[in-house]
Amino acid sequence: MGTIKKEVIIAGSSGHLKVIIDIFEKENKYKILGLLDPNKNIGEKVLGYEVIGRDEDLPNLLLGKDRCEIFVAIGDNWLRQRIVNKLIAISPNIDFASTIHPSAQIGKDVQVGKGVAIMAGSIINSNTVIGDFTIINTKASIDHDCVMLKFSSLAPNATTGGNVIIGEYSALSISATVKHGVSIGKHTVIGAGALLMKNCGDNLIMYGVPAKEIRKREIRDKYL
Repeated sequence: MGTIKKEVIIAGSSGHLKVIIDIFEKENKYKILGLLDPNKNIGEKVLGYEVIGRDEDLPNLLLGKDRCEIFVAIGDNWLRQRIVNKLIAISPNIDFASTIHPSAQIGKDVQVGKGVAIMAGSIINSNTVIGDFTIINTKASIDHDCVMLKFSSLAPNATTGGNVIIGEYSALSISATVKHGVSIGKHTVIGAGALLMKNCGDNLIMYGVPAKEIRKREIRDKYL
């Protein structure tokens, strides 16, 4: 007799949602019940899964579903935390799923938090801590003894050396590289193709080889 799968409702929209659906299908640990999306009509489908409600419908959708968890499929770090907090306010007892693509390589003693997406071809080496609601995107690599704090993200092909700390809400853009032992503050963006060689603070845009501060950024500024 097979193991009974947990159930998951996915909140989100756009291309990021499609990637998350694919990971859940390939991981095959959850049954996707449907989608939450305020921008689509109920009954509309994405990759075969129906929109079954909006955020405010969540309590009713969870009635009698003790094994059902939620995943917030939104790529922007700040917007993702806003939706997470909104859903917690609407339904305080919800649990959040994490999903890991089968092709990801996870090292020994890696800690993975809740609400995390680890995508195809990514590598996480030993003794690294992956905080809640973080994203490690396609072919991204994070080396040993690193810490990704909550709501941070690595874009496709981003790479860190060992002993790197990535602050809350910060983002490494496509093909950005961070030297070993470097710390990144909160709400900071390391630009596409940048090479970060030294520590940097909060609320910055860093670009170039080597990366330099281009300007300050507001917490809610778009970067995707």
